Amino acid sequence: MVELRRVAAEDLNSLLEEEATAWRAALDWDLKPSADLVRRFVRMQSLSGVALIGGRGVTGYAYYVTEEHKGLIGDLYVAGRERTPEREAALIEAALDAMWSTPGVRRVEAQLLMFGPSGGRRMPYPAWANFYPRWFMRIPTIDIAHLPARDLKGVEIIPWLEAYSEESARLVTRAYEGHIDSQINDQYRSIAGSRRFLHNIIQYPGCGSFFQPASLGAVDKTLGSLCGMSLASLVAADSGHITQVCVDPSHRDTGLGYELLRRSLRVLAMHGCRTVSLTVTAANHEAIRVYERMGFTTIREFAAHVWERGGMRAPNEIR
Repeated sequence: MVELRRVAAEDLNSLLEEEATAWRAALDWDLKPSADLVRRFVRMQSLSGVALIGGRGVTGYAYYVTEEHKGLIGDLYVAGRERTPEREAALIEAALDAMWSTPGVRRVEAQLLMFGPSGGRRMPYPAWANFYPRWFMRIPTIDIAHLPARDLKGVEIIPWLEAYSEESARLVTRAYEGHIDSQINDQYRSIAGSRRFLHNIIQYPGCGSFFQPASLGAVDKTLGSLCGMSLASLVAADSGHITQVCVDPSHRDTGLGYELLRRSLRVLAMHGCRTVSLTVTAANHEAIRVYERMGFTTIREFAAHVWERGGMRAPNEIR
């Protein structure tokens, strides 16, 4: 195990290529833009992380970022020929140890799509850990045309623009107040955090390339304020992803979330996407019922992990 800064970018090539192939096969997701960004920052020796070195070179890696009180494990991958739960756990533990040594860091979050479910795994720092099962769901765009439109009263759906970023941050905070997803991502708990969350999904390739034409907002005609939105990205030339769907509490159970999502799906289909995906927390039963009725099916199960340093895990949150 070595620090990622001691690894040459070229030494990661075969591992990153294997990971990109795995993402494409399992998720219809082109990881190359993210992999290129990893190479770039490794070459600059500015990416924090750890790497496993074996007889065939670099066999696994994990990178992380820290900001104020929180750390985030951005990615983790071990080559298939070398992959074991013990090696994956060793990478996580090394990343956690490094982040715990960073002044002020008390919380670490991770959502690792290729890591798989956590049931039965030995995870580092179990007394501080919670994990939340999540689903990666996908719909073939051939199934979108039959979805009926919803008649929305008092609401106008408009193209989402970056000019709405501040109002969108306030909407995200309202929409996720008391929601299980605010336990997974603490950025949802404040307007400043929601602002950073939106900036990240729009400016960086972690959730694909932001796709403006399929990103929509909903305006309450009476109040003139944003009451819902659906943001979309392209994760491959022929594959879309819904990065965010949220509705103000005052407009829930009106069909607004469904209609925003339906319209985003139609634009992605017209753009040439064969499939569109999204992720959802397994405990969010209401959202899952909507997605399944629309035609989404679960392709992969994974987990969102949260470590709160010095705190005890909440048994009712463990699945």
